[in-house]
Amino acid sequence: MTALSPEELSTESLAEVMAAGGRPADSEREIKIIDTTLRDAHQSIWATRMTTEHILSLLDDITNAGFEHVDLVAPIQFDVAVRYLKEDPWERVRLVHEHAAPGTKFRALIRSKNLASFDFLPDDAILNWTERLYANGFRVIGSFDGLNDIDNIDKGLKLAKELGAETFGALSYCLSPVHTDELYKQKAEELLERTDVDRIMLKDAGGLLTPDRMRTLIPAIRSSIGEDIPLEVHTHSLTGLSPLTYLFGAELGVDSIHTSIAPLANGPGQPATQALVRDLRALGYTVNVDDDRIASASDRIQEIADTEDKPVGVPRAFDGLHYMHQLPGGMLTNFESQLETAGLGDRFEELLYEVARVREELAYPIMITPFAQFVGTQAVMNVMIGERYSVVPNEIKKYALGYYGEPLAPLDPEVLEKILANGSSEITEEIPELKPVLPGLKEAHPDEDIDTLLLRVMFAGSQVDEMKRFVAEGRAGEGEGVKGGVLTSLVQQIYNSSDTTDFHLKTSDLEINFTKGEK
Repeated sequence: MTALSPEELSTESLAEVMAAGGRPADSEREIKIIDTTLRDAHQSIWATRMTTEHILSLLDDITNAGFEHVDLVAPIQFDVAVRYLKEDPWERVRLVHEHAAPGTKFRALIRSKNLASFDFLPDDAILNWTERLYANGFRVIGSFDGLNDIDNIDKGLKLAKELGAETFGALSYCLSPVHTDELYKQKAEELLERTDVDRIMLKDAGGLLTPDRMRTLIPAIRSSIGEDIPLEVHTHSLTGLSPLTYLFGAELGVDSIHTSIAPLANGPGQPATQALVRDLRALGYTVNVDDDRIASASDRIQEIADTEDKPVGVPRAFDGLHYMHQLPGGMLTNFESQLETAGLGDRFEELLYEVARVREELAYPIMITPFAQFVGTQAVMNVMIGERYSVVPNEIKKYALGYYGEPLAPLDPEVLEKILANGSSEITEEIPELKPVLPGLKEAHPDEDIDTLLLRVMFAGSQVDEMKRFVAEGRAGEGEGVKGGVLTSLVQQIYNSSDTTDFHLKTSDLEINFTKGEK
């Protein structure tokens, strides 16, 4: 009994294999596991509040467990470390590499030309960021763009490879009439041709992949990249389908899957390593991970959760509404709590339907940072103010004008007209050239190293200064997050205000500037 062909593969056929007792041990090829516990798992379930101390306490087990790669940072880890935990994120990176098992391959993920900001940054910031990731120990570096615009990620990927890193290009996934198998096939080909990446990652931040979709999508991508380029899949457990989706991926030729160690798994996080390893082995696949090390890490995670009253991941039931709005799990939780804080909890479902409507009108941007935040904020404004698109965030107008890359389809003409009319007049149709940012910072802070200057590129100077003060006082990791409810209360302020035109919106994972009416 061997792996099923795409034509043979179905939920029923896979169930029949398992019902017959599975396949002989190690009768199939190896499936490699990329661990997300130290990056996306706590980002999704603990609001990225895993401290350096937490990470170091897990490091021995995780880096000796046999994972292909260990996912460690994306820009949000730097964001939360600086602004909330008051830790030096670069020092965290150095300490982790220092204390890891020899040969551990840590991964760093770059978010387009944004890094941790919501506007694009100039090339000098992106290229220096890439160089410093490599200089601080990363040997696996990848990038993604929410519009799958290769223009936005090619320079960083090329530099990472020139430096000697193993590189991966991410194809951001969503469901829409324009995100077809053919589109992903073309984008995979373009990634390889333009950046010569070593591997391709299918990145499903919204947990939207289904087994049926994998049955056509994976062969399409594989046909464009060939058999020698490793193909990996990343998803979230937001609909209850992701474990089965991964098993379909294995049957269809995926090389690596992203999992996290329970109890920091499931729900908005990745599927649990323990369960996937068990099921893959039952299907005959070779999975070379150390179960005892994983169990030990699991115990430590539970200890942290119990001691610090942190949540643990819980499997979710199927939710068809999720495919309409496609919001990432963390945003769902934030929106719901913020509406409750504002006394508008009964309008949560209305908001989700509005998110779906806005997303369609804006030509189906993938609900991934920053576009998920843009769409979600516009939806909140539409619901709470009542007159749709009467208030338009600056970022929505920039998106419509192509500041973040070319949308894959035309925007709704009537909506586009409202956006252009009600968005800030200071945002011009001609996209301004981004000038180098580091020379000015070097002049202003001549005694600071490049790592700290790069933090100043992304965060307010006062936030970096406060982080440095905490570190100098020996209080790194003692910062506290900001309580929720900021988004909805600020939108309520807009509704009630009659004389203020400019607003600045900031929450833990969102920074939006917008203008009410014309100046």
